[in-house]
Amino acid sequence: MSARPGFDHATLESAADWFARLQESPNDAELHAQWRRWMDQGETQRLAWSYIERISQRFAGIQQQGPAAHRTLATLRTGKQTRRRLLSQFSVLAGAGLFGWLGWRANPIDSLHAWRAQYRTAVGERRSERLSDGTQVWLNSDSALDVRFDDAHRELLLYAGEVLIETGHGDSRPFQVRTRAGLLQPLGTRFSVRELGPRAQLNVYQGAVRTTLQDTGASLILQAGQAVVFDAREAGAITRAESRREAWSRGLLLAEDMPLDEFITELGGYRRGHLGVDPAVAHLRVMGSFPLADTDQALAQLEEALPVQVQRRFDWWVTVVPRR
Repeated sequence: MSARPGFDHATLESAADWFARLQESPNDAELHAQWRRWMDQGETQRLAWSYIERISQRFAGIQQQGPAAHRTLATLRTGKQTRRRLLSQFSVLAGAGLFGWLGWRANPIDSLHAWRAQYRTAVGERRSERLSDGTQVWLNSDSALDVRFDDAHRELLLYAGEVLIETGHGDSRPFQVRTRAGLLQPLGTRFSVRELGPRAQLNVYQGAVRTTLQDTGASLILQAGQAVVFDAREAGAITRAESRREAWSRGLLLAEDMPLDEFITELGGYRRGHLGVDPAVAHLRVMGSFPLADTDQALAQLEEALPVQVQRRFDWWVTVVPRR
């Protein structure tokens, strides 16, 4: 899960501390009064508390909320809900922990498409599929993809996460990948596409890919070794393709002089709960190859390589801090 929910490290850690103290002494009236005074300090404190509550609920099970969750999923399948009603019921699912990744999507309609997608992965899961035309597809953690092949076209729809694609040969039907930001048309190639909210990131490793922006229709062609981030209206500067956007398919997180805060954000996408970093060490540079199948091992490698230590407040709340 992302290590950056949008508020400062100190407030998040204070919220985690209050949560731990209240769990240890649930009937302490004075402690509850102190916590309330902390909450009343401002909106930042309330947002941080809401964040930690949502994460803790994912690990608490769904026994009491199970019936409501199942009713919501049933109505989603029939499509008989309004957008407003969907929003409120998605929060039930997210709080219950069932399909937790679903509840974090900003757009409930996108969440619905992702939940119903033909190919999906959970947080920390990676998946490989060979399609009927011979195309090889790898899905990264927390991803959702639909495949629509007919007599005239081959189309993939990426709703969430990231996919690495190696197109099949000998099929004359046009092949394309659709994202919210635009349309990608590979020209016999190997490439990755990553959803970044309203933007998408393309990395080309073999061949070439034509990118057409959703709103303007403008297009550009990227060759092997190139990358670009784009949204529906404009594309950024063309840069060098990132090897790590391909290495995850082999179960590796490659860090090539990567800032520690960026590394933690990347690694956080492969484990449930909160993974944060103290700003005092966020600038440190990370080099090496780290296992995605065992993120605790990756954190242990960090402790060996850098002057940091891993602080575990709960199973689901982990912070990398300066070594003491």
